Amino acid sequence: MSDDRMRGDKLLCEVFKSPRKDEMYLYVDKRTGLAEVPEALLERFGEPRSAMTLILSADKRLGRAKAADVMAAIRNKGFYLQMPPAKEEYLLDLYRTPTEARY
Repeated sequence: MSDDRMRGDKLLCEVFKSPRKDEMYLYVDKRTGLAEVPEALLERFGEPRSAMTLILSADKRLGRAKAADVMAAIRNKGFYLQMPPAKEEYLLDLYRTPTEARY
């Protein structure tokens, strides 16, 4: 991408939520939208639902990723995929363990 706006220190970003997987998000350049996202990824992601639009800058605080990394991925690949956090194994064990009713 040779657009001068892509080289700046800010990027207008649209974030899409996956309807198939909780806490999975796809970040793209607002101007190009989903055009550069591979079809195979979109098939697994499901019908993207717009969650928000934001201005990214390298110093912006994001919950699970560094904004600079997100911006670099969008500039290089056309998108950034945020996967759901890994479930802690002990939480899965707690979920599987039957609970006893205590009165």
